[in-house]
Amino acid sequence: MGDSAYTFAGAERERELERLRRIEDAADPASRHLLKESGMGPGWSCLEVGAGAGSIAAWMAERVGREGEVVAIDRDAGFLDASLLPGVRIIEGDIRELDLHAARFDVVHARYVLVHTPDYEALLDVMLAALKPGGRLVVEEPDFTAAKGASGADIEAFERVNRSVVAMFEAGGKDPGLGLRLPAMLTARGLAIELVENEVPLCQGGHPLAEIMSLSAVQLRDKYLATGLISEGDLAGYARFAADPRAWGIYYGTVGVVARKPAKTAPPGAYSPHAG
Repeated sequence: MGDSAYTFAGAERERELERLRRIEDAADPASRHLLKESGMGPGWSCLEVGAGAGSIAAWMAERVGREGEVVAIDRDAGFLDASLLPGVRIIEGDIRELDLHAARFDVVHARYVLVHTPDYEALLDVMLAALKPGGRLVVEEPDFTAAKGASGADIEAFERVNRSVVAMFEAGGKDPGLGLRLPAMLTARGLAIELVENEVPLCQGGHPLAEIMSLSAVQLRDKYLATGLISEGDLAGYARFAADPRAWGIYYGTVGVVARKPAKTAPPGAYSPHAG
């Protein structure tokens, strides 16, 4: 059995809010770009799954205007401040257990959500069920298997911690390289891929991604150590590497996909020019 608990469940609240806001600062430009490419605009109905601290939901509400709709769902809505999210309906809960009315949304977006559950296939199916025929699914997931040190005094500690990150996900039945499999997962479900982007930045110590992963290492210290692959000394070396402007490394990649749900499903027995 995989570990269905969210990877950062139980993290200290102020640190987790800081981590979420740093992710927003680093990742929101790419997310906004993908959503713009999906065609999202005035009057659209939007679902944000795993809304975090709410920055993308707030941006969606501005873009779709009063004629549109934005629903933000998170298993922990405590980081969503309704006073800062005009036009956004906030729902706390697991999307798999909520009645969202099938085929309701023009676009469904999720960033770094599927990777945190071993049940990602079922979660993806629920997201697709919430999407209107012809609607767009915009999904962004990490590839932690891409992590690699390039240079730095603590590069060996950096590499060992990278291996522990992968092992931690695998131990919980989660897929640390899920981003790489997104396009195939979506085409297997009949979606048309409209855009795939794969960002694998090589970062200097002090880069926002380095700071995010260093903060994550503090929050997930016990889980990393539980893999048996690292020591406290390795964690200290990882923190030094992430802060050292002379150190360079890849912390993870991010695969972003825009995919279109079929406008309608062909009836059983219908002719297909590709059949036979």
